[in-house]
Amino acid sequence: MAVLARASANEIDTLLTKHGSVPSHTILRGPEGGLVMVRGRAGGGGSAFNLGDMTVTRCTVRTESGFVGHAYVAGRETRRAELAALVDALMQDPDRAADLEVRVIAPLAAVQARHAAERAAKAAATRVQFFAMQTMRT
Repeated sequence: MAVLARASANEIDTLLTKHGSVPSHTILRGPEGGLVMVRGRAGGGGSAFNLGDMTVTRCTVRTESGFVGHAYVAGRETRRAELAALVDALMQDPDRAADLEVRVIAPLAAVQARHAAERAAKAAATRVQFFAMQTMRT
């Protein structure tokens, strides 16, 4: 679900339709936008505090075979939430799960890993290493 939540609607749609049409499904809830409270911790381990609100879109769908999928995605992209929920529902079908893993999830994960590596390389190129010299006293 993390891979689907980070992917764009066009990427998911392209990979789903590459080997056939998008399966028909019924929308049970949404897609609808809302807010969630984002919490943080000072220093990563201190007391929790409310950082602010974040816009999310949620959707729940049911496939023709009765599998129900849910998705929450950051932002207001209703189509992305619907497609992520559809893939979630399709992944619950044992006959389709392995195919979807290879055909949709793995390619999306590979693209996201490549983008993360590119960002990390770009950040590493601008990294400044500081060091301190301790004064030796006799």
